[in-house]
Amino acid sequence: MNEQDRPRPVFDPAIGGEDRALLAAAPGRLAPASMPAPPPPRLRAATVVARLVWIPAFAIFYGVLPGGWLRVFFIASLDDDELVGGAVRWGRLPVLAMMLTPALQVLLLLLGQVEAAVVLAAASFAGWVLGALRHVREPAAARLAREHHGSYLLPADFDRPAARLLVRAQRAVDAVLGSQSHGAGLLDDINNAVVLPLQEWAIAGALAEHTRLRRERLAQQPERLSPRVRALLDPQDRALELSVRSVTGRIEALEAYARRAGEADDAYHESRVLQALPEQNARYRDLLASTVGDEMAGAEIRGMAEDARRAERALRERVTSALRAGHDLAPPPGEPGVSSPPAR
Repeated sequence: MNEQDRPRPVFDPAIGGEDRALLAAAPGRLAPASMPAPPPPRLRAATVVARLVWIPAFAIFYGVLPGGWLRVFFIASLDDDELVGGAVRWGRLPVLAMMLTPALQVLLLLLGQVEAAVVLAAASFAGWVLGALRHVREPAAARLAREHHGSYLLPADFDRPAARLLVRAQRAVDAVLGSQSHGAGLLDDINNAVVLPLQEWAIAGALAEHTRLRRERLAQQPERLSPRVRALLDPQDRALELSVRSVTGRIEALEAYARRAGEADDAYHESRVLQALPEQNARYRDLLASTVGDEMAGAEIRGMAEDARRAERALRERVTSALRAGHDLAPPPGEPGVSSPPAR
């Protein structure tokens, strides 16, 4: 499957926006719906021992000793920009604590406040241990990939025919959501931000089911079956073909909507060009009035006004056509083969 026929992952709109963003940012952690869900992490003995050694050492180096401070200001002087950038990415509070805590400890020791220095060191050590523990647990994206398995579909869930259809649907969705008329609110009668993701998910679910059925049919090796048995499978093939036609029709409706949105974009562009040139039009009218007869100038001015009215009517007509195409999109049906495929 080449890149042109490779669809992007599709997520169930029921997944929250924050979770969906984390999953989209970590595609390597996702597992196809046709495969088992990612297993939960298992702590091995070697991992436990390594953490028991690494976390206290980390906390002592950064929270008690001046090692973290020295690392940033002396080793970073060797033009190691990534080192400084890595420290800054921890956040302002950890970096501030890393720089100030050792200095405060030394100041307390010089003032003879040994107990206060020990308390500060213990508190700093505990804080860095807790901070390290936050980063050794299971990454949020890995946990979400397991919990939402089956509620997202990957390119591996689609064979070539299904992938090509899904790519067409996704391009149509992108064309509408990226259109100027959508951005300008001209298509507000249709909640594209809600309806189109539902359409994409419904289409992807149906195409994933088509893929699963076709793969099952290939595994049955029809060429090895007798004519009588193959005849028993014919109704299944016809049902699959009808479902493919239905989904293809839905995709064509999306593409028609995208074309209408493109036409509305052209009309919107024309309207904006006219609205952005009032001063220039006034200068042209003044030019006509000062250089030609009043009768001819009046005709030209009336013609320019009529052109503006025609452009406005064209914009309204094309937006109405786009809205009509959008309303023609049937809501995602609840029939079998359209919902999310079950996790396997």
